[in-house]
Amino acid sequence: MNKTLIIAVMVTLLALSAESFRMPRQAVEEEAGSLTKITDTIKSYYDGSVNTASGYIDNIRGMKLEEKVKNIYEDTTLVVSTYLGIMQDQMYFILYPQQ
Repeated sequence: MNKTLIIAVMVTLLALSAESFRMPRQAVEEEAGSLTKITDTIKSYYDGSVNTASGYIDNIRGMKLEEKVKNIYEDTTLVVSTYLGIMQDQMYFILYPQQ
């Protein structure tokens, strides 16, 4: 009886400790489908184009082209408004001559 009890306890302990030595299962990686590959490729191209455009914008801002364009616009507006004012006066005096 003692031998049977000892063997039962030993088998129970062996069974409980044997479970801790099991190798964990590795997740089975499924092969990516065609749609996933296409989507990933499109996303990578999109990210690359956005990064390139951002780089160009940063370079343009570094050259301070915005200020140069703003100054050119202001100068051109001033000159054009002056000449349009002169042309408006000439047209007025052509249509309504002073006597």
